[in-house]
Amino acid sequence: MSQKHQAIKDSALIAIFASILFVQQVALSFLPNIQFTALLIVLYSRVLGFKKTSLIVIIHVFAINILSPFGPVIPMQIPAMVLGWLLIPILLHTIFKKAESAWSLAIIGFLFGFIYGWLFIPVSIWILDVPFLTYLYADILFEIIMAVSNFLTILWLYEPLKKLLIEQKNRYYMIGVEPSSELK
Repeated sequence: MSQKHQAIKDSALIAIFASILFVQQVALSFLPNIQFTALLIVLYSRVLGFKKTSLIVIIHVFAINILSPFGPVIPMQIPAMVLGWLLIPILLHTIFKKAESAWSLAIIGFLFGFIYGWLFIPVSIWILDVPFLTYLYADILFEIIMAVSNFLTILWLYEPLKKLLIEQKNRYYMIGVEPSSELK
């Protein structure tokens, strides 16, 4: 496959996976902090690699802030959101690159539920003019919900989705491959 065709396929794949992130987050937004975003970013990180996952995350954050029917987050919180979601591929390709089992990834997802919430604290305290502990107490339930949701979705769905995604990715990249000269 030529480099041009590879780039086109990669671009389409990135757009599709960013769309999946967006749709599931909007579809589940009536449930506070229950979503498949962490699971999908973990999955994308392991199957697609760091660069593609990072692009997917950036596109997702901007899409959710521009197109969400519930409106954008406060613009000053967008860097925290980008950093928060980018932490997953960054950590999975550095500190936790050997974490492959659903259990270890689920534990990382659980911890991420708290870290993600904490990234919003500085801007939220500054903008809302709320004392730190008051904000933390008000947000802790939502952090726990996200942590448990991340843990369970990764534990239960990571392995079957990884197998499916690898299979589909291999089929996707096989389409359009020209036969070698030996087969002609």
